[in-house]
Amino acid sequence: MPEITFREAINQALAEEMERDDSIFIVGEEVAKYQGAYKVTQGLLQRFGEDRVIDAPISESGFTGVGVGAAMVGLRPIVEVMTFNFSLVAIDQIINNAAKMRHMSGGQLKVPMVIRGPNGPAHQLAATHSQALESIFAHIPGLKVVVPGTPKDAKGLLKSAIRDDNPVIFMESEVMYGLKGEVPEGEYTIPLGKTDVKRKGKDITIVAYGKMVSLVLQAAGTLASEGIEAEVVDPMTLRPLDDGPIVESVKKTNRCVVVSEAWPFASVASEIGYRVSSKAFDYLDAPVELVTAEDVPMPYNKTLEHNALPTLEKVLNAAHSVLYKK
Repeated sequence: MPEITFREAINQALAEEMERDDSIFIVGEEVAKYQGAYKVTQGLLQRFGEDRVIDAPISESGFTGVGVGAAMVGLRPIVEVMTFNFSLVAIDQIINNAAKMRHMSGGQLKVPMVIRGPNGPAHQLAATHSQALESIFAHIPGLKVVVPGTPKDAKGLLKSAIRDDNPVIFMESEVMYGLKGEVPEGEYTIPLGKTDVKRKGKDITIVAYGKMVSLVLQAAGTLASEGIEAEVVDPMTLRPLDDGPIVESVKKTNRCVVVSEAWPFASVASEIGYRVSSKAFDYLDAPVELVTAEDVPMPYNKTLEHNALPTLEKVLNAAHSVLYKK
């Protein structure tokens, strides 16, 4: 399989789906003439024209609302938010319109749209531009929430998200756009709502998604050099959450660490920890450990920012803790 970047994988998914279905269009800030703030939409304006790749004004509530209305009348919009920090401006359109329309219409209306863009901390962007907001959207019935961790997953999951008849929140990371990985040639999709085991192991289960998958795989390699075989489990879709493979892994390893770059309180990580404790309690030989961002607004200072985020050292310490190695 060829190796391409995360950015290229998403671009391929967008182009292939737009080629397949002319009801799909992209709208957002700088997606057309500028080729995307992170160059994810590069070449799409030239290929599909300005009717289907649309530069929007700086008004997330406005163009997200346009996407909801377009989806209700049969189109399949892809709304790009420059970062999910700015999705907060469109929270009413996402939570009160997109998520609830099918339910409130008794199934007569559907909203097949994707809202996508980078989520979570990058580097020294400070408190208002470094938020991992997946738990907010995962809290909402009616939304699907997808957070891919590899280029292969990004392409396959995005194609499935575009084809889904429900609103899908598709969260990337600007730090990952240059990440390279093997991506199959030709048509393929990855179903939403399916968890993937990224690495087999027998001694400890480490659950991670999105940007944290690479960090955890690195930690698993370090643990292997110590004779500890970690199983790395990636939910990929946070809502609906396929917890079966996570629980089965913990029943095998008897220990669990959950890694997320979001805050710990009322988080996806704490939900996964609850489900493991609820469904595999008799198999646990140690309490579930969480490795998350510190429960503070993100500092701008480089050293403080590093200390606020999950690190290799923190993941290794948590693994050693549940294995009673420290």
